[in-house]
Amino acid sequence: MWGSWVSLLLIASLGLIGSCSAAAVEYDSSAVIINGERKIILSGSIHYPRSTVEMWSDLIQKAKEGGLDTIETYIFWNAHEPRRREYNFTGNLDFVKFFQKVQEAGLHGILRIGASLCGYTIFRISNSGTNNEIFKNEMRTFTTKIVNMAKEAKLFASQGGPIILAQENEYGNVMGPYGEAREIIRSMINTCNGFYCDAFTPNNPKNPKIWTENWTGWFKKWGQKDPHRTAEDLAFSVARFFQQNGVLQNYYMVDLSPT
Repeated sequence: MWGSWVSLLLIASLGLIGSCSAAAVEYDSSAVIINGERKIILSGSIHYPRSTVEMWSDLIQKAKEGGLDTIETYIFWNAHEPRRREYNFTGNLDFVKFFQKVQEAGLHGILRIGASLCGYTIFRISNSGTNNEIFKNEMRTFTTKIVNMAKEAKLFASQGGPIILAQENEYGNVMGPYGEAREIIRSMINTCNGFYCDAFTPNNPKNPKIWTENWTGWFKKWGQKDPHRTAEDLAFSVARFFQQNGVLQNYYMVDLSPT
């Protein structure tokens, strides 16, 4: 969604890069603080199901060589559970292996769990949409499974893994019907998606200013011009975001095609 809002939960500890121990992580309105060192985070999205396992290491390494320190990805519910309670985490759906590759490269990870992947996929259980107990129970079951798998593989930062952030993706797109959850959302770190997020203000002045989707392009609408965003405009948007107290920005997506 154009300029949509999302909710983000900051994990309370951060794994030391390349080790199995944990490091203290905190945040304030102007930095993520790792072992007392103030940092800004440069991230990029790579979606593990959209490439082969054999490509992962190279894609991640190219992102690192391009100056990124973090890799962000969705969890694709419709791919992992194509039929109720029939799960697939093999091949290029092995998100655990993907995050292990991220850590091997010395990078952080951002795990985006959620039923909605915006224009890509949304897993629907009933004809009444998402505001019903059937859907909520199924989503709770799947989300719990993903979190438990990540814990078992020691992927979270508090376990020495690469994942420093976990997100309920694009909750703002469906927040209206979920009134009972609004107070919970206010206690989380809200973030921004869009072409420009320098003017974005977190819902709590103590929270960091985070840009989870810096759109490097856009889809084409029927009959309209090809969307085009110049590299200069993209670079300017990033500079302006950090100039206005930005803490973390994520390129969506990372273009790693051959030149």
